[in-house]
Amino acid sequence: MFVNKTSVANFNQPILIYTLPLYRKFKFLLVAVFLFLFQSGFSQTNKSYPPSNFPDRIIMGLKGDPAHSRAVNWRTDISVKKAVAEIHEADPSPDFEKNAKRVDANSQSLVLDKKEVQYHEVNFTALKPATQYMYRVGDGKRWSEWFHFTTASDQQAPLSFLYFGDAQSDVRSLWSRAIRGAYSAFPKVDFILHAGDLINNANEDYQWGEWFEAGGWLNGMIPSLSTPGNHEYFRGKDKKAQLSMHWRPQFVLPENGPEGLSETAYYIDYQGTRFITMDSEAAFSDSLVMQSQTAWFEKVAQNHGLRWTVVIHHHPIYSTNLGRDNQKWRKKMEPLYKKYKVDMVLQGHDHSYARGINMPIGEIRKKPDGPVYVVSVSGPKMYDIGLQSWMDRAASNTQLYQHINITDSLLAFKAYTVNGDLYDSFDLQKDVNGENTLIEYSNSLQVQERLELPERLQKRFNKKEMKEYNQRFLDYKARNNKHE
Repeated sequence: MFVNKTSVANFNQPILIYTLPLYRKFKFLLVAVFLFLFQSGFSQTNKSYPPSNFPDRIIMGLKGDPAHSRAVNWRTDISVKKAVAEIHEADPSPDFEKNAKRVDANSQSLVLDKKEVQYHEVNFTALKPATQYMYRVGDGKRWSEWFHFTTASDQQAPLSFLYFGDAQSDVRSLWSRAIRGAYSAFPKVDFILHAGDLINNANEDYQWGEWFEAGGWLNGMIPSLSTPGNHEYFRGKDKKAQLSMHWRPQFVLPENGPEGLSETAYYIDYQGTRFITMDSEAAFSDSLVMQSQTAWFEKVAQNHGLRWTVVIHHHPIYSTNLGRDNQKWRKKMEPLYKKYKVDMVLQGHDHSYARGINMPIGEIRKKPDGPVYVVSVSGPKMYDIGLQSWMDRAASNTQLYQHINITDSLLAFKAYTVNGDLYDSFDLQKDVNGENTLIEYSNSLQVQERLELPERLQKRFNKKEMKEYNQRFLDYKARNNKHE
């Protein structure tokens, strides 16, 4: 059970309690003093990320057939008007440079944070399948280092990838350990999926700088496939939601989505699996976009002839936090996921972890009639967990990353804490008819479920809220005991 702590909720409350009479009399003075103290003594200075004439923020993506192409994006200052890249099949000898193929980049100038910068993009095409290459980018004089990558097979073959929920806050300080730890454990993955809210403020350049610094050089070696979250959108002058001005210039993503959602909704086929990324924030902001995106999804989800289908979007079909339910999205999408036999849905947004299927207790859960739903968080911003009935495994106040391996007949899912501990594990076994059997491993894991509320939330909860949480905890444990 959990300790009910009803003391002062946070640092600010005692100040307000003891200064309330003074505050009423000297409101403006006290506010000014408090803000000065906060800004001078407690705020963190952000690192700046000015561009130079050398390439930075180098990131690889997938725009076309992953067996025959790769795309790369990078940034410089405005002095670099003409950018190029060089590519060559990987060679252990350093004498390859004179034979490297040079490719011109497409460049664009943008004003971000009141500073003009240059973004450059190159698409390497006509590559050989399942072949290791190396490339560098620059202007012909000032170059990046050489990066290695391997193209996909043009046949159905095993693949693996990393999946991250929201990074969002303290990215340089604390999310860095998630992506670096994941890469250290699984350096041979084919690509990385980011399920939205990569940063906190859509157009803050230093936050994007932190995100690129956290991933560092591995962004240039492993393709990234990202979907925007609500924090990648901002309200323009017309009060309508607009995509971050950084998004399209700095990422290289497929442009095969519905009209108006280029590089935010798209699909990619990789060695026998179709990955479909949905822009849930755009759908929430405009009912017409939701309809057009739903129609597009039906076209790309049906009869594609591949063994597996994985869907990625930011807002969960089933929330992990009370009061954050997404009923309109669920009403639209869940019937389609079942109709087109989606195997797994990867999500973010709710800043806690849960995995499960939407099946009533008592039914044979080894034969799911829809996808496995996962909600995860990789950054340090945390919410209390709702412990709803759809969950089979959950975690509170825990940074995680996920590694997924797919073969012709098996999808193996594993979630790890940033310490490297295996926290959740299941398999989906697909038979010759395309039907899945769920094999559950979480009950045999050494790491117990992390469900206790962190101290800061215990302080924030009143007695009634704490009692309600404790009851949800008991109900959750009782339900899951019946699953075993």
